[in-house]
Amino acid sequence: MPCQLCRKDFTVPDDGLRGIQKNFLMEKLLHVTKLSAGEEAQCVGLVCDACSSDEASANETVKPASVYCVRCQQNYCKQCSQSHSRMKATLNHVQMEIGKLLQKEEIISKLSAACDIHNDKELEVFCLDCKLAICMMCFIKSHKTHDCSDVAEVSVDLRKQVKSDTDKVAEILRKIEEVLPGFELEKNDLINNLADIENEISNAADKLIAVVQCDRVRLLSEVESIKLKRTKQLAAVKQDVEQHTIALKSLKQYSETLFSTGTACDVVRSASNLHETANELMMFDVIGHIDSSVPPRNVTFTLSTVPEVLEMGNIIGNVSEESMFHCGF
Repeated sequence: MPCQLCRKDFTVPDDGLRGIQKNFLMEKLLHVTKLSAGEEAQCVGLVCDACSSDEASANETVKPASVYCVRCQQNYCKQCSQSHSRMKATLNHVQMEIGKLLQKEEIISKLSAACDIHNDKELEVFCLDCKLAICMMCFIKSHKTHDCSDVAEVSVDLRKQVKSDTDKVAEILRKIEEVLPGFELEKNDLINNLADIENEISNAADKLIAVVQCDRVRLLSEVESIKLKRTKQLAAVKQDVEQHTIALKSLKQYSETLFSTGTACDVVRSASNLHETANELMMFDVIGHIDSSVPPRNVTFTLSTVPEVLEMGNIIGNVSEESMFHCGF
């Protein structure tokens, strides 16, 4: 899951979220937020923690709490508060009136940092080897041989480091804030540019489509013209052949009738004319007339020669990208 501070992904420990290292500052700020809103008093029920935990007064009525010790993080009644402030170990502890709203900065400056291992001990030592703030008990038990220094002294140099890092981060943020508006401008420019490109493509395609449509109309018109002309030619030749056929059939029928039923006188009168007519009809070369008059049947269409780019599909043109945006870093 992502870290809430830096957003970098990290692996959740085997024991779950409880195994994740605490952010002590955030924990402290949450506690201060509750105190400043008076929520801490509501959570503990306005009961004196000292009286309620005192075995000697177990049978006595628990007194209501009136103050809160910032150092001990406990509620005290008026009497316990006075005793708490007179004890040598807790003489310097800061006590606040419960329910009184204070500035968060005022509260957080008074809160002491307790050791995560030894809850009753303050963090006074910083282990330079382990990069950890520890209490004196931790120092004695685990860090005695390490290079350690006073927390207050180390914090001076670390505060400078934090301030330097903060200033650098602020400068980067300033530059980023200057750049961010450019993304919106870039997006608008991109949308406008692409809209112009779309119009150019559509216009180019429309022109090509118009040219193709005109060419199609022209070619179809030519085919229709050829069809009309050649069907007319075929009809005329067919009419000539049909008329010649009728003449031949008529001559044949008359000749057969004359040959079978005509008298000698009939044959003498008609034979010469029939012979001339037969020769005349037979001189008409039907096949030759058809071959010379009938148009050729084969009509072909030849596709125009086109560049290879058209055969590959980029008939209209090409779209290419160019880098135009500079972030300013």
